[in-house]
Amino acid sequence: MPLIAVVFYFSKSPRYLPKELIYSKLISLGILSIILPILIYYLLNTLGKARTIYLKSSKERILPLFVNCCILIVIIFRVFPVSQLIVLHFFFIAVLMSTLSCLILALLSFKASIHMIAVTGVFAFFILLSINYSININGTLALMCVLIGAIATSRLYLKAHTVLELSVGCVLGILPQIIMVNYWF
Repeated sequence: MPLIAVVFYFSKSPRYLPKELIYSKLISLGILSIILPILIYYLLNTLGKARTIYLKSSKERILPLFVNCCILIVIIFRVFPVSQLIVLHFFFIAVLMSTLSCLILALLSFKASIHMIAVTGVFAFFILLSINYSININGTLALMCVLIGAIATSRLYLKAHTVLELSVGCVLGILPQIIMVNYWF
């Protein structure tokens, strides 16, 4: 989801950015947010720390969430430093806040929906971008609403989460983005 948000930002931002910079950021982010987590999952699976990709128990989520926090810190300070792309820097700080909150809840044996955190965080980011840049993205927002509903429905249908866990996931996804928008300027 963060890669989708970054591609969306680069496509909608009125700010001029050289194509080389955009490509280098997207490649770096792809490696750190897709390839590295997949490799780490297989390592954790081999070591017996993650039995399945679904991470069904809150205890199973602790180590992957901690590793994700470490990856996000690298992304924040190396890929999107505040001096280059301030909006994306604070987007990823909000993502880190959401992940840390989810990690704390996992330590307290509560399993917030990571799917809902991700999709509602990106949804909030899209809304904030459209307000900030005064752009009309109603079609994208409508599609995101359908996607959020489909994800929530599927998580309930599969009995992977309760309504409370989905609701907490929504709050953890949206709230940090709203807090961080104050630092965009």
